[in-house]
Amino acid sequence: MCCRRLTLVAFASFLCICFSGCRSTPPGKLETKSVQWVKHHVTVRGKKDRNPLEATEERIQAGRRVFGYYCVVCHGRDGQNTGVPFAAKVSPPVPSLADKEVQSYTDGQLKWIIDNGIFPSGMPASHGTLSDDEMWQVVLYIRHLPPAGSLGEPRAYSGDEYQDSPDTKN
Repeated sequence: MCCRRLTLVAFASFLCICFSGCRSTPPGKLETKSVQWVKHHVTVRGKKDRNPLEATEERIQAGRRVFGYYCVVCHGRDGQNTGVPFAAKVSPPVPSLADKEVQSYTDGQLKWIIDNGIFPSGMPASHGTLSDDEMWQVVLYIRHLPPAGSLGEPRAYSGDEYQDSPDTKN
């Protein structure tokens, strides 16, 4: 009888531990600051790399077009998650690229992130998909984002099949 009770208590405890491990809570301030410091100083490389492309309107718009076919589904057309239904619900949340934390990266670090992605955040690597010039153009676009909401939702969420075409002139 005692052995059966002990087994039942052990099993119940095991289930509680298993199911409590499934709960996800947002990180606290200390954890957030620690992870940000590690990313800026250890994980994300390219800090001293400089963008070889001058920030002309033509190149910023070229970056917007590349962004429109590669980055828009997660970051929205404006880079600020406009119209992205899951952006705040995934862990970690998809950052607004206008956020001061993102903007505090150097151009080289932003290019490194685009090139290599950030594991395990869900940010994919574009190495082999985008050329170096395209990545640098996206960096220029990130530095010159339009006002939040000004470009509407990504077509994947709005139903407008032509909205994110690379030929869009908006």
